[in-house]
Amino acid sequence: MTEEASAPESAAPATTAGPDVPPDRLAINPRSPYFDAEKLRRGIGIRFKGTVRRNVEEYSISEGWVRVQAGKTMDRKGNPLTLKLSGPVEAWYEDLGDDAPVAKI
Repeated sequence: MTEEASAPESAAPATTAGPDVPPDRLAINPRSPYFDAEKLRRGIGIRFKGTVRRNVEEYSISEGWVRVQAGKTMDRKGNPLTLKLSGPVEAWYEDLGDDAPVAKI
């Protein structure tokens, strides 16, 4: 007797609509646990509060924030000092062109 075992389906969040959608959280710092060089090579576009931003160090779509560098200021270890800004965040892969799927809440 064969029995088909199907895995229970869990409700996926709106931010993971498919394989061509960026991750919920990503950082450009190689020391961060959220760093992923392969995804960064593709190019990630970020829209924060309706404005496309090019200076984002790290983002979280589900938590609704981005980290940006605070001018040329460095901390005592030589890392750029960052500010955490809250608001709606959208992300997409830039290599997919203008009609790329957008990850947002």
